[in-house]
Amino acid sequence: MAKTALAVLLAALAIGAVWFGWNWRVEREVRDGQTVAWHIVPRTSETSAAPAAAWATPSVPARSPTPTFRMAGFCVDGLDDAKLSHPRMSEVLLQTVPQFELIALIGFPAPIRGEPARIVDAVNSAAGKHYAWIAGGEPNHSNHHILSAVLYDQTAIEVDPATVHWVNDPAGAFVCPPLVAQFRVRGPPPEQAFTFRLIVVRVDPRRADEEMSLLAQVFRTVRDEPHGEDDIILLGALETDETRLGELGRLPDLTAALFGAPSTVRGTRRADNILFQRRVTSEFNHRAEVFDVMRHCRITVDQAAELFEHLPFWAEFKSFEDRSAR
Repeated sequence: MAKTALAVLLAALAIGAVWFGWNWRVEREVRDGQTVAWHIVPRTSETSAAPAAAWATPSVPARSPTPTFRMAGFCVDGLDDAKLSHPRMSEVLLQTVPQFELIALIGFPAPIRGEPARIVDAVNSAAGKHYAWIAGGEPNHSNHHILSAVLYDQTAIEVDPATVHWVNDPAGAFVCPPLVAQFRVRGPPPEQAFTFRLIVVRVDPRRADEEMSLLAQVFRTVRDEPHGEDDIILLGALETDETRLGELGRLPDLTAALFGAPSTVRGTRRADNILFQRRVTSEFNHRAEVFDVMRHCRITVDQAAELFEHLPFWAEFKSFEDRSAR
């Protein structure tokens, strides 16, 4: 009996010690090199929880829930006022943007001077839509000559404005700094809606190998930030195909939405894609394509090639968070 009681007492002491060590810590107060006091403080003060997302309050109600949504990218280098004023370019954007709930437009000359706002105003007016746009503010470095913006349908997608930023690049390693932001699908109940962090990139074709290594670091950094978001999606003009991603392609379980799909106007290169970790982002709906602007907008290859080299590309994702894979 005595042995049993002693065993129970020792077990209780061990459990208590574990509980104490998990929830509290002992701090020593030192003055002039001498210990003057000991303090017991809760451990909650030494760890910080992931900051809660502060979703922007949309000006329009959410649409009815839909099973899926589509995100896209469109690299249109030199997308300034002069190019936007070209009637054919305007028509291409008016016909393309409304096809997608979210579309990253890549290729605005730095600094952005309101060109995304012009596109949003034109699309909303012509199509009766409710698009908004985000970008990261002023460039980090004078080497940043190209910038991106994300346009999104406010009835279908919402953004956490506090997360919108260019990747910190004080050395100017990128010509186009990656743009990062966190989004959530509207329509489903917020606790069930798919949320994701998007990284929008434009690789300099003259430095593709080097930038693939840098983008691998960017992906890891965004993934490991204390925001509690595991779905990281990298989208953009990679200037290489899905089999030649270098260090970026060696990230665990990384996959591409597009395989074997030429994404340039003349169909000569696989240059654009959407990347994510396969088992983590199981919300990918296994549908992805290059958008045929020429057929959709009824223009010739030569007419398109006068304005842009890359075609839009898109992938479809589930609107609801897939918790079965977590």
